[in-house]
Amino acid sequence: MHLPWLPPARAALVLALIWAIYVLLWTPGPLSLRALGLYPKKLGSRVAGWAATRRLPAAWREPLLGRFARHYGVNLAEAEFPLVEYPSLQALFTRRLKPGLRPQAAPVPGFVNSPVDARIIACGRIESGTAIQAKGLPYRIAELLRHDPGAARFEGGHFLTLYLPPRDYHRIHVPMEGRVSAVSRVEGELWPVNDASTGHIPRLYERNRRATWTALGTGASEGLEVAAVLVGATHVGGVVIDGRWLGGRELPRNGGFPVSLLPCAPGDDLGTFEFGSTVVLLVSGPRAKDWAPLRTEGDVKVGQRLGAYR
Repeated sequence: MHLPWLPPARAALVLALIWAIYVLLWTPGPLSLRALGLYPKKLGSRVAGWAATRRLPAAWREPLLGRFARHYGVNLAEAEFPLVEYPSLQALFTRRLKPGLRPQAAPVPGFVNSPVDARIIACGRIESGTAIQAKGLPYRIAELLRHDPGAARFEGGHFLTLYLPPRDYHRIHVPMEGRVSAVSRVEGELWPVNDASTGHIPRLYERNRRATWTALGTGASEGLEVAAVLVGATHVGGVVIDGRWLGGRELPRNGGFPVSLLPCAPGDDLGTFEFGSTVVLLVSGPRAKDWAPLRTEGDVKVGQRLGAYR
């Protein structure tokens, strides 16, 4: 649209107002979600990320970080260090836990353990190349795994969607015994991934920024292939694959590369979220038809068994 009869500055303001009205009227979902359509999510996420990494004076850590922890219900008793030893909000978010707090469930044939502390919000079969986001909203696996040319091999497999609220531990761990085959990253939008968004924004996971880690099962998990998709969100721009799987290379902003079948074990570091978000876990492979989820909803902790061969 062009408004030649108005001065450029006024024309820009009028066009911005027209766009704002359009977004508020036609974006699906509650008003708060429609208003978010006007918010510069990438810029806001960069600013939030910058602020979260600023070093706090030691005297400020207990009151500021403690207030944040109380507000969101963070279990500080599980944290590796006392609160005062975390120099920034980001350091608290990406904290490790005290050793031994998340033991891995014992291996059984076809086992896949939870890679995160989270809430399971969706679970089902991958059919016709799609998975279900929420309330019947589908999204395409081929687009979710945009840089994987063989994404069709996940047809008939399973998906589990694991949501991490701000209170949760934000490191991601290897869910099974295997060999890592590929990593990738997709530069995308940064919509939130809360209940309002997943229930109203179509194809949310295939639109947002994300990183993917893929592995082939070995040992007790022989016959399976797992892809862990780390989905970013508003103020969660950082979706980080652990450097161990990159072989000294930098993961492209929009691309990926094969990994030379590096061995992995349950509980190994897989990646990190800088603030909370969502992991979509895809389970496929030659024996996917024999695999069944043991947990389909509710809270789960790192290392708890998600599924195994029937």
